[in-house]
Amino acid sequence: MTELHLWLRHEVRSTERRTPVVPSDARRLVDSGVRVTVEESPQRIFPVEEYEAAGCDVAPAGSWVSAPRDAVVLGLKELPDGPGELTHRHIFFGHAYKRQPGAADLLRRFAAGGGALYDLEYLVDDTGRRLAAFGFWAGYLGAALAVLQQRGRLAAPLTPTAKDELDATLRPAAGDKEFTALVIGALGRSGRGARVAFQTAGVEPTCWDLAETRDLDRRALLGHDVMVNAVLATSPVPPFLREQDLDDPARRLRTLCDVTCDVGSPLNVLPVYDRTTDWDDPARRLREEPPLDLIAIDNLPSLLPSESSADFSAALLPQLLEFGVGGPWGRCLDRFRLACRELGVGTGSGEGGLSR
Repeated sequence: MTELHLWLRHEVRSTERRTPVVPSDARRLVDSGVRVTVEESPQRIFPVEEYEAAGCDVAPAGSWVSAPRDAVVLGLKELPDGPGELTHRHIFFGHAYKRQPGAADLLRRFAAGGGALYDLEYLVDDTGRRLAAFGFWAGYLGAALAVLQQRGRLAAPLTPTAKDELDATLRPAAGDKEFTALVIGALGRSGRGARVAFQTAGVEPTCWDLAETRDLDRRALLGHDVMVNAVLATSPVPPFLREQDLDDPARRLRTLCDVTCDVGSPLNVLPVYDRTTDWDDPARRLREEPPLDLIAIDNLPSLLPSESSADFSAALLPQLLEFGVGGPWGRCLDRFRLACRELGVGTGSGEGGLSR
């Protein structure tokens, strides 16, 4: 069997502090016979020296474009705009299979270069359950920011922190007014994280999941002060909030946090905003009277980079040790090929999934 060569790339987004593989798990990969190259990265929470000490090779940031053809490039968030032809196999969250903005261009780049996308969102077991996810921390941080916004304590710009420090800011203080909160998708990973954050803040949220969203009570939804959406739709469903709901005179809702940030997709369950928020401006006013603020940051777990990276890496490690053509990785590749066929770019028989 050919030695697996993993190439851990630098993330181009300046606020992306996470890593899919922490140094201790990189050592386990190396000890198992995997060659690991790690790019230098000024913002990654773990310094490159820790990877070097674990037996990894070190390369300059962005050098994956000239990596050996058989290297598997590993990351988390979006690729840079170039090169136009992607020749490698890439593992990251591509967000390219639900007609999101830019999805077609990304898949065409893979088609042009003969590479392949193993989208981490579709790394699932045979029941469809994701095998490595940041969901808990996304939900936890989404609810935490919503609490701070509702209490008037959300400071910008946001900066990474540690969980014990964040917990301390969440606990109720003298003068804090009580408020009601709703978590939609409460039984999933993100929903569970949101519930933990609310409970830390002394708030017992209303919890909705499939049963409640099948027959949505919008009046009850609008009757909460804070709402956190933790539902990532995979098929069309009626939206949870519509523009006319925001102008409902009976609306009590003041803070809306969308953990899933599926903006631009036809499957978006909150089609009331057209762009995400960010670390510099985490909350954006959607309505002035009565006020309604939106939080929709698409890399929330990076605010707790150490904890979220360690959890994700622990879940991803056994999958990387079994990287190959079958099982979960085979399902990833099949989903990529299907997306390319749907786009009309065609697939072939090359090792990466498209014709070489």
